[in-house]
Amino acid sequence: MIVALDGTVLLVAQPDLQRDLRATVTQVQWTSTGYLLAVAAFLVIAGRLGDRYGHERLLFVGVLGFGATSAGIALAPGVGWVIGLRTAQGFFGALLQPATLALLRLVYPADRLGAAVAIRTSAIGVAAGVGPVLGGVLVSQLGWRAVFLINIPVAFTIAALTLAVRAPTPPPRSGARRFDLATAALFAAMLAVLVHTLAGVPVHGWTAAPTLLGFVLVAGLAAGVVGRERRTAQPVVPPAVARSTPVVASMAILLLTTGGMFGALFVASFYLQDGMGLSPLDSGLQVLPLTALMVLGAPVAHVVLRRYGPRRTVIGGQVLVVLAIVELSRIGPTSHWTATSVVFAALGAGFTTVMVTATGTVVGEAPPEYAGVVGGLKQTAMNVGPTLGIAVAAGMMPMGPSILTTPGEGPAPAMSGSAMGSALLVLAALAALGLLPAVLLPPRPVHDVGRGRLWGAARRGRCVAAGSGRRSPELFCRVRD
Repeated sequence: MIVALDGTVLLVAQPDLQRDLRATVTQVQWTSTGYLLAVAAFLVIAGRLGDRYGHERLLFVGVLGFGATSAGIALAPGVGWVIGLRTAQGFFGALLQPATLALLRLVYPADRLGAAVAIRTSAIGVAAGVGPVLGGVLVSQLGWRAVFLINIPVAFTIAALTLAVRAPTPPPRSGARRFDLATAALFAAMLAVLVHTLAGVPVHGWTAAPTLLGFVLVAGLAAGVVGRERRTAQPVVPPAVARSTPVVASMAILLLTTGGMFGALFVASFYLQDGMGLSPLDSGLQVLPLTALMVLGAPVAHVVLRRYGPRRTVIGGQVLVVLAIVELSRIGPTSHWTATSVVFAALGAGFTTVMVTATGTVVGEAPPEYAGVVGGLKQTAMNVGPTLGIAVAAGMMPMGPSILTTPGEGPAPAMSGSAMGSALLVLAALAALGLLPAVLLPPRPVHDVGRGRLWGAARRGRCVAAGSGRRSPELFCRVRD
């Protein structure tokens, strides 16, 4: 929640930061880009480190580092310091995210994990909704530095709670606590170059030399990663994870769904303001139902998941996302605000259904000793997906560079309804691709598997017990549909 809140609050603070530090637009963009690159590069490695050294340790170090870098940014004398400290903050943010998912996996058995994931999803939705409002109040009253100061007490509170709470420790498995450092470096470089290349598409375009060179470099690094992963006895992504159909399918679903949704929000935000002439506040109110349904829909999605199973639940949520994006393409100046709000509400309900189902499947299917690396892979998909969606959206929008660079260069051309509609239909198709991996998810609810095949797996020796203190040991089993 602290990571989501920090990101949304900063968006409001960037104009004031630019004026105060006399920064260029490119420098201000790098306060976000540097953070994003560090997060994307280190998420999987952070999860692997958590599997090796303990997720509570990683959470403790990550949250303290996040708070310390926030304090440094609040005191930064120049924009160069802000960029450097934001990049460091991205590294500590990468330590936080897989640790939270891994700890949920260790504390909750598979049939109760969905409720915890639903609460986590609701918390992220609350942060996304509160962030812009809180940021606006803080910036208007105290300036941009205040948005980083609020992280400090929150971070130290989380650190104190981390010391007070103990989670079960999974049993060790041969090779589970080691991994090849050279492969990890290649993996980090590949993800950083991929995100940087996609983030540059709105400025350079898909066919420009920097974009093509970036994709060639990504392909080369990916080939190096695959080659080393096959040869090494200590892979970064263990075979038990890489060969798990539900895990791989869920990550593909998350990448495609977040790409379609965030790309659609990118297009819609420009059209509401530049095409329909709404103020930033009015356009924000139009999108508010999306956040509300993300918060309120997560517990409902958990109930549906327990009744109908991952496959049918995620297909239903995916179809709702696709239909909502298609309906967004029909918005025009004559559209009533209630109709637009209903479409955004449907988009939020579908997205939270996919999030709860896919996240629960990814984390629940992971062997406990690999919960961290699976959490890192899941968060990587959640970071790459929006970057991909915005790149696709920007490539479909016939806008001048002024809208993406310096406002002072002159007014950007208004976005036409036909251009908006075409871009949204392409993004709906991107989200619809998520239906292909969705059919690979388990068809039955987790609690239906429990009594029969779960204990059958236990009798065949494919389950291990883990527990500590006064808690009863939990059985961690690998069951395939």
